[in-house]
Amino acid sequence: MEMRSDPMVNNGSFHPCPEFPYGENLAKGSGDFTGKAAVDLWVGEKQYYDYNSNSCASGKVCGHYTQVVWRKSARVGCARVRCNNGWWFITCNYDPPGNYVGQRPY
Repeated sequence: MEMRSDPMVNNGSFHPCPEFPYGENLAKGSGDFTGKAAVDLWVGEKQYYDYNSNSCASGKVCGHYTQVVWRKSARVGCARVRCNNGWWFITCNYDPPGNYVGQRPY
């Protein structure tokens, strides 16, 4: 999984690939932006996820969180690279992917 993440980050492609068969979370940050900081950002979306309605709060994003905690994802690979502009790019890929419409993450 990391092998898939690393080239994408190194190429500066900071967008999901629609033909990619894995779940994917992307983050960027400055300073000493770490993998833990990226995961903390994604997990921070938990406050916007409502399990009963299986949806995000109006106007909020929570799909990164639901991918992190997706019950059927058994493998994860992450990569972190510093770009020429000094920003850090982090991607984590999940297999199998999550966020299927109509299914709850756990």
